[in-house]
Amino acid sequence: MSAESFGTLATNNLGLTERQAKDVQLWLRWNYEYTGSIDGLLGTNSWKAMQRHLAARWGYNDSIDGIVGTNTIKALQRMLRGHGYNGPIDGIAGDGTRAAFAKFADVHG
Repeated sequence: MSAESFGTLATNNLGLTERQAKDVQLWLRWNYEYTGSIDGLLGTNSWKAMQRHLAARWGYNDSIDGIVGTNTIKALQRMLRGHGYNGPIDGIAGDGTRAAFAKFADVHG
């Protein structure tokens, strides 16, 4: 298996607990065509659904590929402004981004 394959199969919960990640997956299922497992592991399909949401509302204009790259994080940071994120839109998933993502998960759980 190539290194690229590992990148697409990896999960990235951005610091969410399993319960919070399940809440995000349920929210994505109800709103953005997520059809994968509610397993608490934000993998490729979870992030594809999130990218569809970010593209529809938060200026994400990159590939819907499920890869949590800089552009995905920038759009997520824009979304998280309403959930306590007040840092720069820099595409870095630091402590502020992670804390706001956890708050988002708690609100939508």
